[in-house]
Amino acid sequence: MNAVDRWEAALADRGELTPEAVDRILDLHGERGARAIDAVSERRVKEYRDFTVVVGFDDEYVVEDDSCDCKDAEYNLDDDDPEELCWHAIAVRIARAVDAEDHHDMWYSEVREFL
Repeated sequence: MNAVDRWEAALADRGELTPEAVDRILDLHGERGARAIDAVSERRVKEYRDFTVVVGFDDEYVVEDDSCDCKDAEYNLDDDDPEELCWHAIAVRIARAVDAEDHHDMWYSEVREFL
């Protein structure tokens, strides 16, 4: 179990974002962790039938299995290191662990057609 899996399991056990969990996330992920925590607290993690989406400041980012379509994930992170995640993927893990996703009973692909 890597460090990300450990803080996620601890969050799921507690069911909430505790100060200790925040410290663990920030120690491991720094600014990315802080941005992820903000996104979760602002309910910007959206769960659709087909995708999980994190609403950023300029766009929405699709996250699947810790993979994200953002530029940070594409250019700056090591795909072979499971502890290197963009803030969108971190936010999804946090939101799922504490059941803080904003659930939408619809297909994201249909929502994108309207945007």
